[in-house]
Amino acid sequence: MTGYFSSPFARRKSVGVDVGGVMVGGTAPVVIQSMTNTDTADVDATVAQVAALARSGSEIVRITVDRDESAAAVPRIHERLSRLGVHVPLVGDFHYIGHKLLAEHPACAEALAKYRINPGNVGFKDKKDKQFAAIVETAIRYGKPVRIGVNWGSLDQELLTMLMDENQARGFPMTAQEVTREAIVQSALLSADAAEEIGLERDRIILSAKVSGVQDLIAVYTALAARSDHALHLGLTEAGMGSKGIVASSAAMGILLQQGIGDTIRVSLTPEPGGDRTREVQVAQELLQTMGFRQFVPIVAACPGCGRTTSTVFQELAQSIQEDIRKNMPVWREKYPSVEVLKVAVMGCIVNGPGESKHADIGISLPGTGEMPTAPVFIDGRKAATLRGPTIAADFEKMVADYIERRFGQGQAKAAE
Repeated sequence: MTGYFSSPFARRKSVGVDVGGVMVGGTAPVVIQSMTNTDTADVDATVAQVAALARSGSEIVRITVDRDESAAAVPRIHERLSRLGVHVPLVGDFHYIGHKLLAEHPACAEALAKYRINPGNVGFKDKKDKQFAAIVETAIRYGKPVRIGVNWGSLDQELLTMLMDENQARGFPMTAQEVTREAIVQSALLSADAAEEIGLERDRIILSAKVSGVQDLIAVYTALAARSDHALHLGLTEAGMGSKGIVASSAAMGILLQQGIGDTIRVSLTPEPGGDRTREVQVAQELLQTMGFRQFVPIVAACPGCGRTTSTVFQELAQSIQEDIRKNMPVWREKYPSVEVLKVAVMGCIVNGPGESKHADIGISLPGTGEMPTAPVFIDGRKAATLRGPTIAADFEKMVADYIERRFGQGQAKAAE
């Protein structure tokens, strides 16, 4: 088919950046990160949330450092996490007084793996360059990388005004939206150049240019990627809550990732009241896994259901297996190396059930409306058993567990020696 590409474009070549032992850019896979929403000064709450995010798969976690109390808490958070065996790199998110906090709290500057600076609110007027330079100099002193994170909600107004005036003088060749996009790109590039002039090495700089519109994000990062070889952090800011945030983030970042753009991502979901912050990590994993960039958890294929599948057994079984996988993955990653490549199928009737189950590593085809109350199970493409009776779901779950142990467990490892 003309114009159709069945695989992603080659990854854009970027300069790799070491963030506390996690490589971002270069030849490294796309890295997932998240951010806490606790008060950083609350050590207990922040440690608990960072640990939960890390265990769910966040490879870098950002925390807010907005005042003396939060800066003073950072080294204690780092120490507590280390005692828990959680060694995820912590990124300090600085706004307005970051230069002051880093200078007055050297233990904070040392404990953080990276500093995040927003050039739009690092300082104003004559103080801006001085305060930006102070943070960069601190990063150089402690050997830390910096993310220069532009956000159109706090864009450098002097730069934007200058570009608007220049556009007007040329007879408005660009729309206001296009000028704003250009201001975002220039803000990131000019700030990166300034950091390098101060002495920060290129392999210690990551850029981001976050906006809240899908098409804007695609346009901004496409331009940024074409004009720089810095590692890029992708994220749709203020993506929203629930399905809206998931769809918007996936659409925007999916297109960019397909074009080879992006070295680390965050899915910025607004948690529902009482919701789990780790949801955004799960969505990021599913995005990368669905697109074929990385494998994080076994895939559970399940049919959507139709008039042939009036029973809810297959839905409940698929949900149960998926939840069981998510719950057990932190242990399975250690106990069963490569278990994330497993493919499980839970199908609801005879139409596509047997065929889909054969394509999976282990799959079950449950009886649909009017079908015999039997459920064939296929393992590695061959029919292995037929389940019957009220315990079909439990019996299949046990078969999945046995299959994982047999294929990925210690017995398999010893047999391969």
